[in-house]
Amino acid sequence: MSGKYLVTGGAGYVGSVVAQHLLEAGHEVVVLDNLSTGFREGVPTGASFIEGDIRDAAKWLDSPPGSAGGTPTFDAVLHFAAFSQVGESVVKPEKYWENNVGGTMALLEAMRSAGVRKLVFSSTAATYGEPEETPIVETAPTAPTNPYGASKLAVDHMITGEAAAHGLGAVSLRYFNVAGAYGSCGERHDPESHLIPLVLQVAQGKREAISVFGDDYPTPDGTCIRDYIHVADLAEAHLLAVESATPGEHLICNLGNGNGFSVREVIETVRQVTGHPIPEVAAPRRGGDPAVLVASAQTARERLGWNPSRADLAGIVADAWEFAQNRKSGS
Repeated sequence: MSGKYLVTGGAGYVGSVVAQHLLEAGHEVVVLDNLSTGFREGVPTGASFIEGDIRDAAKWLDSPPGSAGGTPTFDAVLHFAAFSQVGESVVKPEKYWENNVGGTMALLEAMRSAGVRKLVFSSTAATYGEPEETPIVETAPTAPTNPYGASKLAVDHMITGEAAAHGLGAVSLRYFNVAGAYGSCGERHDPESHLIPLVLQVAQGKREAISVFGDDYPTPDGTCIRDYIHVADLAEAHLLAVESATPGEHLICNLGNGNGFSVREVIETVRQVTGHPIPEVAAPRRGGDPAVLVASAQTARERLGWNPSRADLAGIVADAWEFAQNRKSGS
């Protein structure tokens, strides 16, 4: 059955891919984004667009006149509107608390007032901090090491309370490393901080070399290992989460492939996919970088019926490379 969904932050990387998947599934989509980090051209064709802030979501979520308070204008909200730069959050923590937490509080209040009772929240593996064990399960201790992760964890706590007190049906999806592209939607962060697009910038001649932060970790090649998930697999999890949201329950699911790739494996894969040499520069370890971050997605498999099908690193890199090349050529 088709529905009508509000996608906050739908002009950004993950939000735009999810919006596209919703459209392809036959749903009506409204994107709300203030374009502070998103891109107008990232909004998929077929979606309605509102340039605005989540603090003002009540303007668009309010129920129309009618019996029993009216019929909700939306079937669910998928919430991606957040600042997400770890380094920036350390030097500007107030920005992250005000937007990520304060903005979400206003959104939850607007949803409650409008009778919109389903929410899918874009959370993060940064809520766990430095894990004691891997693969990481949802019951692992949450000890974020930066204000970004702390702000997302605070929102998760808010959602838990909202579900228990007011019957919200919510699913928080904690991403690990999202990568790849889907059609015309891909990564275009400014500044860029994610490994795959940074290495691709070297292949494009936009950077002279890629910095390898630490090569003495207790891993097979000495570099950090991370779990990469294709953005299209991620999007499919969101559609399943909307269907699985249960009144009064806040379900938290990790999203990852359960397999890790080291920094050097990523660099070598980019070399193979692009055919370009990728010079490396050794750099000191970054504080707070765990040696291994790999997810257990068993809960998502069992509760959502989610089965990622794009786990091949070369395929993820190839999609990202195609997107990067199309952007370079202006298409």
